[in-house]
Amino acid sequence: TDTGWFRFPSVVEATLSAAARLVGAGAQPSAVFAKLYEQNTLARIRLQGRILGNVKSHLNGRLLTTAITQDDLNSVGAEATDTEDVINRLLGVKGVEAALLFLELGPQETKVSLRSRTTLDVNQIAGRFGGGGHKAASGVRYRGPLSEAEPAVIEATIAAMTE
Repeated sequence: TDTGWFRFPSVVEATLSAAARLVGAGAQPSAVFAKLYEQNTLARIRLQGRILGNVKSHLNGRLLTTAITQDDLNSVGAEATDTEDVINRLLGVKGVEAALLFLELGPQETKVSLRSRTTLDVNQIAGRFGGGGHKAASGVRYRGPLSEAEPAVIEATIAAMTE
């Protein structure tokens, strides 16, 4: 899954060779995909609709952000894990270079997912807030409310994108 089904720049010959060996040993890519990505609940689909409905555009569409609250989760009967992979849908929008997803975990804790499709190093941005990951995909557990996390991380991202 870390290869994004072989669409990320980190995919190299050795990655594809390993996949070929797995298929040769009997792995069925379509079955793996179905088990991982075609097991959605109705609550998860409804939550994705809310997440996508909350998208905000910055820098003329180069940066997209979205946020989800505990009330949003509760209103559709979803879990925090139902937000996984939705951020990658934002990166699929034409002209988008980076995306941020904010998830309110509690009154004083916000999970932030950062993704980049360019040379923007979101790991450096995440590091400013105590998070980490790698250049194209990082995360933060921000110690503070969503109302504080959102403007702080957006501002830092915009600054990095306009340097």
